[in-house]
Amino acid sequence: MFEGVKKAFSSLKEAIITKEITEEELEKHLWDFELKLIENNVTIEVARKLSEDFKKELIGKRIKRTEKIEKVIEETFKNKLEELLENTGNYDLIEKIKSKKSKPFVIVFLGVNGVGKTTAIAKLCYFLKKKNLNCIIACSDTFRAGAIEQLELHAKNLGVEVVKHKYGASPTAVAFDAVQLAYKKGIDVVLIDTAGRMQTDKDLLEEMKKLVRVIQPDAVFLVVDSLTGNDSYKQAEIFAKEVGYDGFILTKVDADEKGGVALSITYETKKPIVFISHGMNYDDLMIAKREWIINKILGYGSD
Repeated sequence: MFEGVKKAFSSLKEAIITKEITEEELEKHLWDFELKLIENNVTIEVARKLSEDFKKELIGKRIKRTEKIEKVIEETFKNKLEELLENTGNYDLIEKIKSKKSKPFVIVFLGVNGVGKTTAIAKLCYFLKKKNLNCIIACSDTFRAGAIEQLELHAKNLGVEVVKHKYGASPTAVAFDAVQLAYKKGIDVVLIDTAGRMQTDKDLLEEMKKLVRVIQPDAVFLVVDSLTGNDSYKQAEIFAKEVGYDGFILTKVDADEKGGVALSITYETKKPIVFISHGMNYDDLMIAKREWIINKILGYGSD
């Protein structure tokens, strides 16, 4: 987890702790650092920012193999990571749900096929149930029969109600019915799944825009697969332009050996990572915390 970014920094640190740093020497090491970051799914803009910030901090400093100097280098990197992840950890979903004056709190989930959206919805449902909040799931991905079946299975396992229509029905109608049912029953949260081909399908994008316009959800989360690299940034740009969202659920983090997506996507979009999904079990969902990500990258700290 985050091994690629961690190794890129370790290589840079090892290269510069034994000698006086001149601009010429540092340029070469920082260029290598940039390339390694880009290879690990960090965007070019973010890799260049980190490189330039290191250059400003370190040119002309005499570096010796001492704990103090190594700490200076680590603190420099940590400060830059905090800048990149500035928004992450600031979105308190539970507080938002509990502070809403009337039920239900409505969440719409966006994301292309294969990113783990259905599983993320089930995990968040489990997470909310542990917080003593009851949920209804709306199967508004009516364009893929398998999505409805998957959500029905998850709902059965979790003991929550599902609202569905027939295959090909209006996603907005399904979401509307779910919200109305939650209102009548005093349900705390409505979790609305959506179709996953929206990134390239204009008709489906228009349908999702309509759903958000009609339902007026309290939160919209974009589910992003950490393994997809540059595709995740393209997805984020398209969904931001066409539909809009409040933050990310980052999936498959346990299988991601690079780590660049977590660093870049929040900086590029200025939206927070809200949750991190890291396994196959329902309880494998954690609130995204800036310090946890930074500690993983720097190679210290506990889970």
